[in-house]
Amino acid sequence: MSPDEALARIRRYDGRLNAFVRLFEPALGHGDGPVFAIKDLFDVVGVPTGGGAQVPLSAEPKANAEVVQRLLDAGWRAVGKTQTVELAYGGWGTNRAVGAPWNPWDSKVHRAPGGSSSGSAAAVAAGFVDAALGSDTGGSVRIPAATCGVVGLKAGRGLVSLKGVHPLAPSLDTVGALAKDVATAARMLAIISGPDGDLAVRGPFDAEAALTMEVEGRRLAAIPLEHLGEVDPDIGRLYLAALDRLRRTGVTVQMVRPPKVVDDSFATNGLLMASEGWRIWRERIETHGKVMDPWIVRRFEVGRDVPDERLAEAHAQRAEDQAQFHAWLAGYDGLVTPTCPIPGPPMSEVDETVSPLSRLTRAANYLDLPGISVPCGLTGEGMPAGLQIVGRPRDETTVVALGEAFEKVSGWNGRAPDISGFES
Repeated sequence: MSPDEALARIRRYDGRLNAFVRLFEPALGHGDGPVFAIKDLFDVVGVPTGGGAQVPLSAEPKANAEVVQRLLDAGWRAVGKTQTVELAYGGWGTNRAVGAPWNPWDSKVHRAPGGSSSGSAAAVAAGFVDAALGSDTGGSVRIPAATCGVVGLKAGRGLVSLKGVHPLAPSLDTVGALAKDVATAARMLAIISGPDGDLAVRGPFDAEAALTMEVEGRRLAAIPLEHLGEVDPDIGRLYLAALDRLRRTGVTVQMVRPPKVVDDSFATNGLLMASEGWRIWRERIETHGKVMDPWIVRRFEVGRDVPDERLAEAHAQRAEDQAQFHAWLAGYDGLVTPTCPIPGPPMSEVDETVSPLSRLTRAANYLDLPGISVPCGLTGEGMPAGLQIVGRPRDETTVVALGEAFEKVSGWNGRAPDISGFES
């Protein structure tokens, strides 16, 4: 699509859908590449970085985030900035400070789009853009990708620069791509990857090599449904069907229960997010807390009472857990789970005291592994589900190859929501 076509579609439907916080008219960039959107956590020169807050995180950035600049230099065109959970700290996609997007798959009921890259996923699903930038600290690219029926690709740390991306938890933060298909996500990752001083030491990523890699004979570990905890029946059905389809690609799928660290990582990942986030955003919370989403404030305040010694212990435990899990995963080419155990619920049913959408995604950040979410079908209510493939350390290539292979047999075939009900 052209930038003009994208902007016309956004103006027609986004008044209600609310994926964007700001449009660029004209679009940024001068090439004829894909059209993309930018999560409002990434700096764009001269444009306030809102970060999902009433008081912007940066009123007038002096430079583009490194990943934004790389896409523009490659001829991609940016049409706007998308909604995010405030300070990127939440998996539902809610935002009581500035408003939340609708999940594009239901124009009658305001359903959770997933977070924190809520607007980026909604914009791709609604056909507003070819791809969008997101960030992922505990699942914030893969969760909304799954709930909105798009592809979400998260690299391991060190492949993509974080320069110009406002942090949540620096030891966990990664940049990712949301796109209509695996190929577009992979090509976006290829452009934004690569060395950048001390911020990135790997890359660049070779998308074409990954997209053409043969997967026959690869071995995947898949967690049995009975060991996944509480899972929505439709999600469970779609997960098992997806595993059957994966086997059609020539991949061996072995049902196996992984080390306990996968389950245990949820709480420690949360402690790291709260503790590191509080140390970064304490002054903002103390100054602007009254105009912030109260649930976001509560999450950060969990980290207020964590002493430096406890935080250091958590980092040490994480290093041990990574070594243990990486050794186990060396026997496989990846680990497969549902991306989220439930589909996006109505916003009226969201319980901010729990985080079920991130229960199966946080481990990839905690263990520093690449991961992808690929659509794998619709529930009985017509809401998307995602299949998550988590790869070995620094093996984004195999993750993309497996995602591409599954996409071809998934039966999804570029399915998109009917957004006519959002027309302004």
